[in-house]
Amino acid sequence: MSGRYRIPGRVHRVDEVIQRSRFITTLAHAPDAEAAHAFVATIRDDFPDATHNCWAFVAGPPGNTAHMGMSDDGEPSGTAGRPMLTALLHGEVGEIVAVCTRYYGGVKLGTGGLSRAYSGGVKLALESLPLGERVERVTLEVTVGYPDVDALQRLFVEWDVEVVAEEYGVDVRYVCGVPIMNAEAFRAAVADATRGAGVVEDSQG
Repeated sequence: MSGRYRIPGRVHRVDEVIQRSRFITTLAHAPDAEAAHAFVATIRDDFPDATHNCWAFVAGPPGNTAHMGMSDDGEPSGTAGRPMLTALLHGEVGEIVAVCTRYYGGVKLGTGGLSRAYSGGVKLALESLPLGERVERVTLEVTVGYPDVDALQRLFVEWDVEVVAEEYGVDVRYVCGVPIMNAEAFRAAVADATRGAGVVEDSQG
């Protein structure tokens, strides 16, 4: 597991007309289910007169089914939320929510047509979605003597470590977010740079 994956870089929207119905698909970053539901509520506020605001989200790494959700929002069961979720799960982008807003145009699409329209909207939006990157991190506590602070700070840069907190006492203690794929190498580098004096522990927080 690399610990890195693609996420939406910003809110992104595509708009298409299918058989006189207008479909507006909006994608956004959703690091958790709460963020996904909040975004759905925002879209409902943006399009209060829409016939439907169907949605789906995957609040985790790409393809991860641990934290996901969907809604047909009044469309026939299984014709909107499920096809949208399937498109997201195969889209190779994590932490993502999709809302497809439909304005009914007077022509019924049938269940197959609806499924294609909703999944197609998500796929179309994914094709042009600006992307960011999520780096999964483990929280470690690093304690070193004052003479080793400069060397340690160079290691922070080298291993893409984020310092969450620091405390200056008899020694210097840092609480760090270390990319999962760098964690073991970072531990070894600290031991080497401090000649074994530096202590790296899993955070108790």
